[in-house]
Amino acid sequence: MKPDQQPTILVTGGAGYIGSHAVLALKQAGYHVVILDNLVYGHQDLVDAALKVELVVGDTNDRALLDQLFASRRFDAVMHFAAYAYVGESVTHPDKYYRNNVIGTLTLLEAMVAADIKTFVFSSTCATYGVPTEVPIPEDHVQNPINPYGATKLMVERILADFDVAYGLKSVCFRYFNAAGADPEGRIGEDHNPETHLIPLVLMTALGQRESIAMFGTDYPTPDGTCVRDYIHVNDLADAHVLGLEYLRQGGASDRFNLGNGNGFSVKEVIEAAREVTGKSIPAVAQERRPGDPPALVGSGDKARQVLGWNPQYADLKLILQHAWAWHQKRHAG
Repeated sequence: MKPDQQPTILVTGGAGYIGSHAVLALKQAGYHVVILDNLVYGHQDLVDAALKVELVVGDTNDRALLDQLFASRRFDAVMHFAAYAYVGESVTHPDKYYRNNVIGTLTLLEAMVAADIKTFVFSSTCATYGVPTEVPIPEDHVQNPINPYGATKLMVERILADFDVAYGLKSVCFRYFNAAGADPEGRIGEDHNPETHLIPLVLMTALGQRESIAMFGTDYPTPDGTCVRDYIHVNDLADAHVLGLEYLRQGGASDRFNLGNGNGFSVKEVIEAAREVTGKSIPAVAQERRPGDPPALVGSGDKARQVLGWNPQYADLKLILQHAWAWHQKRHAG
């Protein structure tokens, strides 16, 4: 396929963790990609060195920039990852989250409608469900978020449903669980500042950058007393986004999908697996529960498998850890 014949996809937040892996997956599938990222949390060095696509530095709240961007070339679809995603920060600074995650997305959607772009793939979250009443969580589970971050994602899902009715804008929303791992070739991976996710924190402890890893709560009603989470390899997430895009481009109706492996691992199990993968002792310290942490969050990915043909390749926890460990050694050692 010649470059001028390639469908062009705008990836917002494409310099971030999950967005960057989606960019690689899109390129591999034959798409031309342009990234829009404000670089608050994204990494320009990874765009330049690994992704090698055009980067527009800007914000989804900038309507003039969006109009200029959409007028300058023909985009076939938008894949949207540009959200703030720190749950704790969303509680202490909800204004920041509503402005970026909701108003920024609304501004983007309005610009898309004006430019007659009708295909949208949205990075949502299992946080829209709140505390689950059944596990694994199905897509029709009640959505009752318990923090502003989850509330912002749910609001966007509702906006998208209304934009479908009003403007014919078709969307796929992916509610995924705990993204983990890194590009198997080591080109890109997880690099947050501050870091709050369990697996990178465990690996930073293995590298000696932290004294210990905290286990928040050891008295949950789970097999070993620690929280259970569903870890999804970031490459499997990226592949699902490409499948969702192709589903819409082939005329699929707007829909919502969980991206989960259907089984979970406890905090203790993750730490023990990391000890085996890294060969390090990784000291762990039990601490009090954190408010708002459900005992178990595990998602059913059956619908994505059946409708989109999604077939996760990296569901093994140790393989996820191996890829993440290789990346962290390359990116953070020393």
